[in-house]
Amino acid sequence: GIVNAHEMIAYDEMDDDMKLLCDNLVFNKSDDATDVMLDLTKREKERREALKKGGGAAVVKEVSWRDEGPTKRIEHALINGISQYIDADVEEARLIVSRPLEVIEGPLMDGMNVVGDLFGAGKMFLPQVIKSARVMKKAVAYLLPFMEEEKKEAMIAAGLDPNTIDENDDSNYAGKVLMATVKGDVHDIGKNIVAVVLGCNNYKVYDIGVMVSCETILEKAKEYDVDVVGLSGLITPSLDEMVVVAKEMSKGGFKQPILIGGATTSKMHTAVKIAPNYATEEHPVIHVLDASRSVTVVSSLLSDNKEDYVEDVMEEYDEMREDYYAGLEDRYFYTFDQAKEAKLKIDFDAIPPAPTPTKMGITVIDDVSLSDVVPYIDWNPFFQTWELRGRYPNRGYPKIFDDEHVGSEAKKLFDEAQKMLNKIIADKSMNLKGVVGLFPANRSDDGEDVHIYVDEASRAAGTPMSTFCMLRQQAEKESDDPYLSQADFIAPAGYNDHIGMFAVSCFGCDALVKYYESENDDYSKIMCQALADRFVEAFAEHLHRTIRTEMWGYAKDEELDEADLLKIKYAGIRPAPGYPSQPDHTEKQTMWEIIKAKELAGIELSDSLSMMPASSVSALVFAHPESQYFAVGQIGKDQVESYAERKKFELSKMERWLSPILNYERD
Repeated sequence: GIVNAHEMIAYDEMDDDMKLLCDNLVFNKSDDATDVMLDLTKREKERREALKKGGGAAVVKEVSWRDEGPTKRIEHALINGISQYIDADVEEARLIVSRPLEVIEGPLMDGMNVVGDLFGAGKMFLPQVIKSARVMKKAVAYLLPFMEEEKKEAMIAAGLDPNTIDENDDSNYAGKVLMATVKGDVHDIGKNIVAVVLGCNNYKVYDIGVMVSCETILEKAKEYDVDVVGLSGLITPSLDEMVVVAKEMSKGGFKQPILIGGATTSKMHTAVKIAPNYATEEHPVIHVLDASRSVTVVSSLLSDNKEDYVEDVMEEYDEMREDYYAGLEDRYFYTFDQAKEAKLKIDFDAIPPAPTPTKMGITVIDDVSLSDVVPYIDWNPFFQTWELRGRYPNRGYPKIFDDEHVGSEAKKLFDEAQKMLNKIIADKSMNLKGVVGLFPANRSDDGEDVHIYVDEASRAAGTPMSTFCMLRQQAEKESDDPYLSQADFIAPAGYNDHIGMFAVSCFGCDALVKYYESENDDYSKIMCQALADRFVEAFAEHLHRTIRTEMWGYAKDEELDEADLLKIKYAGIRPAPGYPSQPDHTEKQTMWEIIKAKELAGIELSDSLSMMPASSVSALVFAHPESQYFAVGQIGKDQVESYAERKKFELSKMERWLSPILNYERD
């Protein structure tokens, strides 16, 4: 830094509090040292302004929040997310009350009530709320041993056995919520955020983890006697699993409302597919868009106004179902044969396939460091995770920093992310690994699938080692645009074409999550999960560039910067199985068998084909300049029957995997 030497003071002249703060800040000893310094800077600025107004001679007494009594200090720390002094302040407060519980019911809950009110009014943002929750958890963790000792002494005095204390006593909460990521799905960052926000508002949250079976969800809902059940999921098979849970809860006579959340969920899917299997006025099924809405929904369901609230929701969902089915009647679909006739017809003589890859076969990628991929990070999804959204014209990164409403908080969050990112890189607590496959490939004779060959000899012999089955658009278009399938981008037999594929992961996040959980630090836990997602997405972008320019080499002269890459200005595409261009997750199994992703890179698939670790990316790589991203959309039963036959699946099993895109109700 640049300093004015005339204004510097000797280290010995500094106050002890200032020495401690500077020490914490410079040597990164405290997570909230920046917040404390900013608070001090604000007060110093106010002091100087007061001095100016007084002509420079007056001495203005500084009033610090640290000068307040312990009750006020605790409230201030909660509202501002400062955990540096919380143990000492809570201990001081405990010594002046008759029972430790009074500290929780008094200043801690008073502070959290303010946090809840500010968040609900849009005057406080999600990162701030999660910091407040960190302070609350640390305070409660400090008080817990004293509360347990008090309970034991009271039971002994009453002649009871202290070993019979109910450790799960939850009678002091506003309500009880069960949270679970459904079977086969490993993604939980959104669920974690909702759990923290609900906890901040005095709801007892039983988070029973990821990949939770329907049976376990029902069992735990009964065991904990919860008021609400929350189901979360990211991948499309989770949508069908949520339907299963709703049906089983109905059969079991459950009365709890169900909340639905996750990246692939929607209000429409909830209204059309899930709610009809369970919802009544007593126990509705409600889609929750994000964490900021969760408190409003839960409080409404547990309030005296529940009846009016549920009536409004069910009326809205009834209208949505009517609109959905009316839309299906109004929408026309090509038959599968018609769609095939209207496919994209690439002239592979005029625009030939890309040249033979430089590095054929399988390659393990274990030499890419975190620092290598940092320039490829797309920060926009990071801010979306934290529910910070700028308004036009400041919607995206880095313009979000200029947004009048969220800009300062976004910048603060980003700076803290950089701090953790640099720490992760320095201590190597996360690492990247993946596997790439480049193989000869040709479209099948019927034009709907892609055959993969071990080498040119097997291509010449017509003996593929595997086949990727593809799906084609069928919803009628108002234009003359072709009805696309990924198979269209691969040349038929007789042409020397190829296809690429890869799976990559960021390892180490789970261990960090466990560490931060042990420290009652939800903020850092969620931050490291968000960064792991950014690392692996950047790794995929970095690797795709390496494939284009070196391993396949069809774009050796590419000179795009990282910003252009994020705008998809490169040649070719890298669509992922389970996403719009090929919305069937079962195709991952084929990819895993070909490139041995589990054996060579340690990347596994769950029962619902969610990739593990959660921060993983997979994709097919198409090189032809006519290849493009698209959405298959809804498809008809004739295509599903053909697809099931080609994949050798029973029709009912295939319909279950494709449930979200069927244009008909399956049996």
